[in-house]
Amino acid sequence: MDDIKCYPISLTEVIRASRTVYEKLTPTPLIEYKGLSELIGANIYVKHENHHPTGSFKIRGGVNLLAHLKAKDAKGVITFSTGNHGISVASAASWFGMRSVVVVPENNNPTKNRIIRESGAELIEVGRTFEEAAKVVESLCESRGLYYVHPANEPHLINGVGSEFLEIMEDLPDVDAVIVPIGAGSEAAAAITTLKSIKPEIEIYAVQSMNSQAAYLSWKKGAIVEAPNLTFAGGFATGRAYELPFSIYKENLADFIVLSEEEIYQGIALAGFYTHNLVEGAGGAPIMAALKLQDKLKGKRVVLQFSGCNASPDEIRLAYQHAYFSNGYRN
Repeated sequence: MDDIKCYPISLTEVIRASRTVYEKLTPTPLIEYKGLSELIGANIYVKHENHHPTGSFKIRGGVNLLAHLKAKDAKGVITFSTGNHGISVASAASWFGMRSVVVVPENNNPTKNRIIRESGAELIEVGRTFEEAAKVVESLCESRGLYYVHPANEPHLINGVGSEFLEIMEDLPDVDAVIVPIGAGSEAAAAITTLKSIKPEIEIYAVQSMNSQAAYLSWKKGAIVEAPNLTFAGGFATGRAYELPFSIYKENLADFIVLSEEEIYQGIALAGFYTHNLVEGAGGAPIMAALKLQDKLKGKRVVLQFSGCNASPDEIRLAYQHAYFSNGYRN
């Protein structure tokens, strides 16, 4: 099935993938929030990818990839994840009647582990990091005869995720800028592939954790590098940039913001305060990135990606206790 990983990534393929995606999913809302607009000094819209049944944008790519694998009679899939990618693969595999195995690091987000199990996947907890979990997958995929779903280097994932940006262009064709979180990089790659093909002048900004900034450092250097992977936010928790998405975003971002762990918690709290949505760290981070980019975004129409909502109870508690109440957002 090597041809699966060599599939083209393009606007044409995103449009084709969207037809597959909508066989299982419905478009997510794009909502303007006046409070956030006043806070940031721009017209702020939120793309609610957190409203998918799996709680994150990744299910779009999972549906598209698993549909192609089902057509090729794959008997099952195996992947590694800190959560949302694993939830996507497990859920899509269940919908298509396929077996799935998801390897996660030890001490992974318990909420995400529960959802993976409830989706019908076999969950294996091993290793301290995302990268150590990956090594286990590499040794298991052949012995079990399963297709190895890489969390980033999969064209069908990126094309499927692109459907969310088609929706943005349909709902807000005069959008000026979009802010996306980067972990493995599929969402940023999909945003660039889709939005830049339709509106080349659009500005696409990325945000990542300072404690897991491999993608940022790779973008800054112009070459893939590894970096410590220490963030609490699973959507950012990768220790290196990945080849396929990096090849797309390395020269196509307007800027790249990195946030402290405290700032990521503040993003979770601000999302709750202004939009009444509980999001995870990567999901709320675009708010904080927009605050840091205020001068560049002033007066523009800006879309923030709420990429996921599968935070653990402890993450929500810490966000509201240490960020929300300590920073004066109660009024």
